[in-house]
Amino acid sequence: MPKSKFKLTFKDEALDQLMAQADHRTLGMWARDCAERVMPYFEQAHPNDPRPRQALITLQSWINTGEFSMKVIRKASLDSHAAARDVGADNPARSAARAAGQAVATAHVRTHAVGPSLYALQAIHRASDDNAAEEAIAKERAWQYQRLMDLIAQEGN
Repeated sequence: MPKSKFKLTFKDEALDQLMAQADHRTLGMWARDCAERVMPYFEQAHPNDPRPRQALITLQSWINTGEFSMKVIRKASLDSHAAARDVGADNPARSAARAAGQAVATAHVRTHAVGPSLYALQAIHRASDDNAAEEAIAKERAWQYQRLMDLIAQEGN
């Protein structure tokens, strides 16, 4: 049986509640971690395109320093999304680049943190065989919840 089409928009009350508990920096770390898990899809397919990786480096700089430049964040995000467009067809690499673009945008607006989690799920869906897609998505979603809970528990340490 062919896998169903992955929908990027769905309401997840449990995730919304977890995100509401997290501080902005924690959401940035979670967004980074979600995007990082699927970056190999992009980097293996496009090893000479540094734009999505640069988005994650830019996000990490904000996480480390708290210093924010809208110009820098916006450029990193738009560049990563341009890399996604340059990929062309819908595939895991494209979703991974979008995850990185959304992740860095978390520095600007905390609610962008949900984007990398969804794009990571989409990348995994696109990379999975028809019979394994739902299980792979469920496994990744479980990791995402646990990772966010662990980061929230570490806040202030």
